[in-house]
Amino acid sequence: MRVRKIFGIGWLLCATLLTAPGLIGQGRLADYQRANGLRELTRDKVFRDRVEAHWLSDNAHFWYRVEIGTGRHQFVLVDADGGDRRPAFDHARLAQALAAIGVQAAGPEQLPIDRLEFDLERGCLLFRCGDRWLRFDLDGDAVVDAPAREIQAAGRPVGRGPDRSRRTGAETGIVFVNAMESDVELFWLDPDGARRSYGRLAPGQRRAQHTFAGHVWLAADEAGEGLAVFVALEQETVAEIEGRLTGRPGEEAPPAGRRPPDHLSPDGRYRVEVRDHDLVLIEVENGREFALTQDGTEADGYGGRLLWSPDSSRLVAVRTQAGDRRQVHYVEAAPGDQLQPRLHSYEYLKPGDQVPVDRPQLFDVANRRQIEVRNDLFENPFQLSRLRFAPDSSEFTFLYNQRGHQVLRIVAVDAKDGAARAVVDEQSRTFVDYAGKQFAHDLDATRELIWMSERDGWNHLYLYDAATGRVKQQITSGDWVVRQVDQVDEERRQIWFRAGGIRPEQDPYHVHDCRVNFDGTGLVVLTEGDGTHSVEFSPDRRFFLDRWSRVDLPPITELRRAEDGSLVVELERADWSALLETGWRPPARFVAKARDGTTDIYGVVFRPSNHDPRRRYPVIEEIYAGPQGAFVPKAFAPYHAAQSMAELGFIVVKIDGLGTSQRSKAFHDVCWKNLGDSGFPDRILWIQAAAREDPSMDLTRVGIYGGSAGGQSSTRALLAHGDFYHVAVSDCGCHDNRMDKLWWNELWMGWPVGPHYAEQSNVTQAHRLTGKLLLIVGGQDRNVDPASTMQVVDALIQADRDFDLLVIPGAGHGAAETPYGRRRRQDYFVRNLLGVEPRRE
Repeated sequence: MRVRKIFGIGWLLCATLLTAPGLIGQGRLADYQRANGLRELTRDKVFRDRVEAHWLSDNAHFWYRVEIGTGRHQFVLVDADGGDRRPAFDHARLAQALAAIGVQAAGPEQLPIDRLEFDLERGCLLFRCGDRWLRFDLDGDAVVDAPAREIQAAGRPVGRGPDRSRRTGAETGIVFVNAMESDVELFWLDPDGARRSYGRLAPGQRRAQHTFAGHVWLAADEAGEGLAVFVALEQETVAEIEGRLTGRPGEEAPPAGRRPPDHLSPDGRYRVEVRDHDLVLIEVENGREFALTQDGTEADGYGGRLLWSPDSSRLVAVRTQAGDRRQVHYVEAAPGDQLQPRLHSYEYLKPGDQVPVDRPQLFDVANRRQIEVRNDLFENPFQLSRLRFAPDSSEFTFLYNQRGHQVLRIVAVDAKDGAARAVVDEQSRTFVDYAGKQFAHDLDATRELIWMSERDGWNHLYLYDAATGRVKQQITSGDWVVRQVDQVDEERRQIWFRAGGIRPEQDPYHVHDCRVNFDGTGLVVLTEGDGTHSVEFSPDRRFFLDRWSRVDLPPITELRRAEDGSLVVELERADWSALLETGWRPPARFVAKARDGTTDIYGVVFRPSNHDPRRRYPVIEEIYAGPQGAFVPKAFAPYHAAQSMAELGFIVVKIDGLGTSQRSKAFHDVCWKNLGDSGFPDRILWIQAAAREDPSMDLTRVGIYGGSAGGQSSTRALLAHGDFYHVAVSDCGCHDNRMDKLWWNELWMGWPVGPHYAEQSNVTQAHRLTGKLLLIVGGQDRNVDPASTMQVVDALIQADRDFDLLVIPGAGHGAAETPYGRRRRQDYFVRNLLGVEPRRE
């Protein structure tokens, strides 16, 4: 017994030495190499994970090319009606035929086919090989030259891109590359088509931009002219900006220039010009002019938007009272083209500033008179949008978004007498999420309207009688949310939409595709698999491809029937064996209870690939708690930036706490006037619950990092919860919501600006700092005013608190995502959580 006891003590001492900071192989050169090489290591290691269907003209067959291994691929032909999936042709015979005409390296799984078109009636295929167009008879043994022609199925012309973000899908990323010789500016095009600047890219510069599937990004030159439009996909993509306006095939580009100065009536009799902020009506036939208005000024003028009635009898003009023109300034300390610094200024409204006030003005064209429209229903607008006339010219409608975002109305104005009424009057004691949960679709033929609302506590769809403003039917209902409407079929009176939480046995953030009738009957959940789904319909919408996955399950692609969602055939099941052979491990999903003891909180855990459950690892949270979405990854990806951090010797977690979106209204409302909360009570409970399941999580060493709103939250962690979090790195934080952009902050923090803004400011709370804090900011951040970070710096100095600061000249928003910024962030955690000096060389 005594020997066994001594042995036990000796083993325990040995284990303690092995797990002590600095002795367990954490923060070493090998760890840095593994962390920084992870993206390249995991690149192109998953096969059979993508299917791009090329439908034939009969809408019953399609083909696709699938990668089956490194440098290996196959072509597959699918008969959707028959449920048959088979090789598209005899790959070996075609390879032999190509070799016979001198095509080098043409193997059965390495066919050098660039573009392809099937002709099933003639039993042949046409394809491009190098610079030659060739024809191959499916029952023959030879290829012959074919007439060169454009192959629509395999090489569709590039369109000019969409003009706004119409959906918010899964979390993803775009790597922007500026391939031009001049700076470009990146803009997110919000759901209203407004440009939201995300800073500049210098020539040759790359930036990994966090975004969401379906979000639209515009790259513009210094004059604001559009250069490229990109739609974010479910998987991370590279967007190269080359100087010509391009975008997703078949979609229209946002206007790069200004609206033309004159507007023609539908019947061609009149046109309107804006002159010196007033409206002039001109008879096209003889050029006679009439002044419609004479009271326009630069501060309160006409001409922002004009709308003719279909019968040309009425004109609506939006008169705009100018708002504040706040200028934000920053110094470009180290310009690339000169020695001396350069001062930059740009317009940037902040919470509490006066916004431009729009008011619709109605004119009787024939009698050259203005019809008064009382503004009782829209007297305090943040924005007026969706301006449209009824087809019979009897009235026009618009969407009124009240300042403070607690009222959202569709207002109808009688075209004869200007009387206004509310068709929809959406009100909330907290906020109406117009930016993420707004949908309206006019059904002119039946004078109805489909409307999205959270009024019953969940985001659902409602059918309105547009003539009376009465709700005819709640279309969807239940403890789940409508995430996006994809299509309204007016003829069949059906809605195709995406939902979260509709399969109660699954993660509520998993997206499923559904269909429902206008009267609320016939609800069909079209997708099944336990994961998050992305679908693509056949041209006639009889079938759809369903690609679904989870963070811990690579994609499965199925062909299903659109009528009932039934499975036709499984097309591909991704092969991740090569990825697993690298030592890669998927993130672990975990669920724990929120502060209320009832609500489930979802997150993921990233462990280093060499994780040893006998050791103890510091825990780091990657945080982004912006109320506009949810941020824990749900779809499969072979690379996560959080995994790179974990490889240095940490366990990294990512969590969606109360106050984020895509759950119930009550879940979301926690953020209202309360962004400083950031869901921390839920996050801490979640991490503690995870540590009870995994003793290798060392909660005596906890770090946190994030950027933008995540930069605000990560600093807040040390100010408000320094007993739990010990080290933070905060990038480009909007530390004081009075300093950041107006539209985002007023949506969640409310208007007018009240004491709660100051109470939750990291500036006013800076004196509470404990632990180690690194603040990072880009000197040329045009998204969040860099002064927001510098004011925290000043407050920390005034409070005599120790901290670290990194200013990166020339960097914009997301400075910590530059190579230098990432390295400094890694080093900070290695020094202060692992207790070792980084060994990078």
